[in-house]
Amino acid sequence: MGGGIYDIIERPLPIGITRGGRVITFYPYGGINEQLLGESLLVMMLYGLGVVGLILTYQSTKFAYRPRQAYILLLIGICLVMLSYIFIELSLRQKIG
Repeated sequence: MGGGIYDIIERPLPIGITRGGRVITFYPYGGINEQLLGESLLVMMLYGLGVVGLILTYQSTKFAYRPRQAYILLLIGICLVMLSYIFIELSLRQKIG
């Protein structure tokens, strides 16, 4: 999902160095088939953040008799899912160009 299988098979570089000597961890405009290890780790963490948000959203249904706690868990869960989605979309748009 986050590029783990790609990392195992292709063994990409952990970081990249540009011609100016600048260190990069995200490979922009390289196409979808090229990525660095740091980039796939970032996407895996964002997917994990989204899963935690979905779990918190599910757990909020168990607190029907405590509506304040249910509302807080639901709000935090939705925020985590939305943040994860937004950051993954932004990284994909930057990658594609």
